[in-house]
Amino acid sequence: MNVAQNIVAGLDRILTMELVRVTERAAVAAARLRGRGDEKAADQVAVDAMREELNRLAINGTVVIGEGERDEAPMLYIGEAVGTGKGPAVDIALDPLEGTTICAKNLPNALAVIAIAEKGSLLFAPDVYMDKIAIGPGYVDAVIDIDASPAENIANLARAKGVPVSEITACILDRPRHGALIEAVRATGAAIRLIGDGDVAGVIHTTDPDETGIDIYLGTGGAPEGVLAAAALRCTGGQMQGRLILDTPQKLARAAKMGILDPKRVYRAQDMARGDVLFAATGVTDGNMLAGVKFGRNSITTHTIVLRSSSRTVREIKARHQDLEKF
Repeated sequence: MNVAQNIVAGLDRILTMELVRVTERAAVAAARLRGRGDEKAADQVAVDAMREELNRLAINGTVVIGEGERDEAPMLYIGEAVGTGKGPAVDIALDPLEGTTICAKNLPNALAVIAIAEKGSLLFAPDVYMDKIAIGPGYVDAVIDIDASPAENIANLARAKGVPVSEITACILDRPRHGALIEAVRATGAAIRLIGDGDVAGVIHTTDPDETGIDIYLGTGGAPEGVLAAAALRCTGGQMQGRLILDTPQKLARAAKMGILDPKRVYRAQDMARGDVLFAATGVTDGNMLAGVKFGRNSITTHTIVLRSSSRTVREIKARHQDLEKF
């Protein structure tokens, strides 16, 4: 394969394993502070570890979803250049510790998460809320519609799955703003799993309902997290729709500055994460899909899922690290 063919083929598959090292290192750093009640400290050590590992990669990377804007985040800020600069130009979406409160309280489903795609392929989303709906793979297009009612979406999903509505479980963030949504879902006869934090994990759980028990994700959460979740769904064939909530002049102006000119646009997963996408997540605390970091006497064990859109490959990597110096 010549150089031109390699560029057309997308990202180098070697980066798949390199990404695993990035999330592993961030997860281990955060896991050392599980249950200590200090969200900021846990997030900071995860950021430091992820940035250090990212800068070892042979990429010319730009953070498009990160810890915040430059004046708000000293590291892994939106627009920051990472990598050695001697590799492919890529967009990076990341959350070194998705679920800071979860980690601080040692509750389930805290993750270290990253996605990369070819330059210009990830949605440059402002830090606002996004209305989201997502399901996993194996369904025909248009099973879900963000403009349909919860009852319609759940009925359509149950029909597509070939089960009664009572066998559908929806994942929803436990927030006061979701009170009416929760009532509407319960009125259908479907079950709900409420989560206190971590809606990237919530969306990802729809990709394997047999394992997680979650069929559909509904509700509003952060737009940056929506892009990360969309990257995972692109790799598995799941479906997602999202619409930015731009309900003030300030938010509209901020979105326009980032190139978003249609405030009512519905983004699908393939709109938020285009082209060849790689995604990795390592468990920080034990969860429905991934085990948390385990600290042994002479080793550290991690559990990672790594995905690629072009091949629809899903790899689970359970690693026992005996060289503790690298952490």
